[in-house]
Amino acid sequence: MDGMFVSCDGCACPDFQGFTLLMPAVSVGNVGQLAVDLVISTLGMSKVGYFYTDCLVPMIGNNPYATTEENATELCINAEVYAVPSKELVVLQIRSPFIKNKYRPFCKTLLSWVKSCGFSKIVLLSSSHAYQRNDQQLHGTSLRYLLSPAVEKTIGNVIERLSGRELEQIAAFPGVNGDEKVFHIPGGGITKLLFTESCSKEIPMVVLLKFCSEGDNIPDAHALADYLNEWLQLTANQQSSSSSVKCSRWKIPSSWKLLFGSGLPPALF
Repeated sequence: MDGMFVSCDGCACPDFQGFTLLMPAVSVGNVGQLAVDLVISTLGMSKVGYFYTDCLVPMIGNNPYATTEENATELCINAEVYAVPSKELVVLQIRSPFIKNKYRPFCKTLLSWVKSCGFSKIVLLSSSHAYQRNDQQLHGTSLRYLLSPAVEKTIGNVIERLSGRELEQIAAFPGVNGDEKVFHIPGGGITKLLFTESCSKEIPMVVLLKFCSEGDNIPDAHALADYLNEWLQLTANQQSSSSSVKCSRWKIPSSWKLLFGSGLPPALF
C-alpha cells in the first residue's frame, strides 16, 4: 500500500466533488510548502484528515497553526489534508521529504485519489533553482506556470493575464537536434513527474512555480502565494483602517517563529 486518505473522524471520505486540490511539490527552498502554510493559516482551514503513505519520511510534531495554548499540543504528521468547503478548496500539506525512488508510487496513489474524489483540478505550488535558468528565463518575472491539456482550454487565458509566464521548454539534446523540447525543472522535486502523469491521464493540473535559491525563502513563499491569490482570489488585501497602508494579506503561522532555529540559548554566554 502506497497511500490513502484517512479522515479525522473515521467517517468516509468527505465530499470533495468539484473542489480544487492545492498542494506543494517538496522543492528547492521549500517554497511551495511555505506558501501552502500561509494559505492554511490565513483561511483558518480545518484539518479533515491525513494522507497515509510510506513514500514520505515519517515525521511528527506539534500543531504548526496553533492559535491558543489548548490547540498548540495537537499533533501533526507528514501529510495532512485541510478543507474550506465555502471556497471549494482542499489542501494537502506535505511536511517531509520523499523517500528515494518513491516519487512514482506516490504520484500514482495521489492521482487515483484525485480521480476518486472528483476534484475539478490540482494546483501544485513549486520552485526551481534560480541559478539553472537559461538565457530567456533571466528576464522579467521569476514566476512561471504550466497547464495540462485538460485545463488549458478552460483557464488558459485567465492564467496568461497574471504576473507569471509559461515555463519555457528547452532542447532535449542541445546542439544536436533543436526540434525535441522538454521541461527542465531542476530542484523541482515531484513537479515534472506529476505534471507529465497528469497530462497523460487527462487530469486538470496547474503548476505555479518560482525560481529561487536556498536561504530565507519567506519572501519567495509570499510571492508564490500572491501569484496563486491573483488567480483564485482566496483572500483580500487588508486595508488598515487608519491609513492607506497595505498590510500583508497573509497570516503568518505560529510555527514560522522557529524557522531558523530558536536563537542562541542564553546559557552559552
